[in-house]
Amino acid sequence: MSATPLRRGLSLSLGWLADRAIPRPLRAPIFRAYARAYDVNLSEVRLPLEEHPSMGAFFVRRLIDGARPFPSDARVFPSPCDGTVQSIDRIERDTILQAKGRPYSVRELLGPVGSDVALDGGHAWTIYLSPRDYHRVHTPVAGSLVEAVWLPGARYSVAPKVLAARPKVFSINERCVMRIETARGPLFYVMVGALNVGRIKVVGVEQASSGRLGSPRTLALGEELARFEMGSTVILVVPPGGPLPGSDLPPGKSLRMGESIGYWPR
Repeated sequence: MSATPLRRGLSLSLGWLADRAIPRPLRAPIFRAYARAYDVNLSEVRLPLEEHPSMGAFFVRRLIDGARPFPSDARVFPSPCDGTVQSIDRIERDTILQAKGRPYSVRELLGPVGSDVALDGGHAWTIYLSPRDYHRVHTPVAGSLVEAVWLPGARYSVAPKVLAARPKVFSINERCVMRIETARGPLFYVMVGALNVGRIKVVGVEQASSGRLGSPRTLALGEELARFEMGSTVILVVPPGGPLPGSDLPPGKSLRMGESIGYWPR
C-alpha cells in the first residue's frame, strides 16, 4: 500500500519546514521551548544549541560522549535506541503483535529480507521513539550490515493510541529493513516510517542502493547504524537461539539506548 498523496504531501511539507534555517539568535530559545514541551534533557546535547541550524538538525542532535554507555558484559543484549517498550513478543506461526493483541505477519514486515531464516520461536522487540528521544539508532552487538531494503508503503501514525485502532500499521507503512550478521546469528532491524517521517537514513548506504550490500559494513558494538529524521518505531526481530527478553520490560517502560532489554542464552 502506497502513501496517499495527502499524507505524502504533508510529510514532505513538514520535512521541508524542518530543514529551513533558523536565524542564529532564535535557535537557542526555540530549542529550549521544544525541550520544555517534550522533556528533552539538554545537558546531554553535544553541540551548543545555536550550532544546530534547523529543527531537523536539532531533532537528530548528537549526544555528549558517555551519555549512552553500552554494557561490557557480553551476555547482555542492550537496546539500540531510546524509546518506550510497546511490546515484546515470541514469534509463533509467523505472527507478532502490534498493540492491544492485534497480530500481523513477521514475513510481511520484513519483506524479502531474511526469507532464508526460520523465525518461529524467536522474539521481536517493538520500541516507540517519541519527540523527546535521541533519534539515532546504534547496533547492540558487533557484526556486519549485509542488507538494507527500503519498502514503500503507507504513512499512518505509529503513536501507541493510534495503533490500538488501526490494524497492521507496522507491516504496511514505509520502512527500512536491515540484516546484520553476527557471530551468534542474524538480527533484523525494522525502522518504521510514520505520518510525518519520510526520511530514514542508514549510515553509509543510500536508499537508491536498496538491497544486498556489495561490501558489508563492519559494525562495532554501539556504533551508529541509522537515524530517523523524525520519530517513529524500531522493531528488532531475532530467530530462535538469539537473545531472549528480560523479565522487567512491561509495555510503557522507558528505555535509554544501551540499557539491557535481554540476554544471550549462550
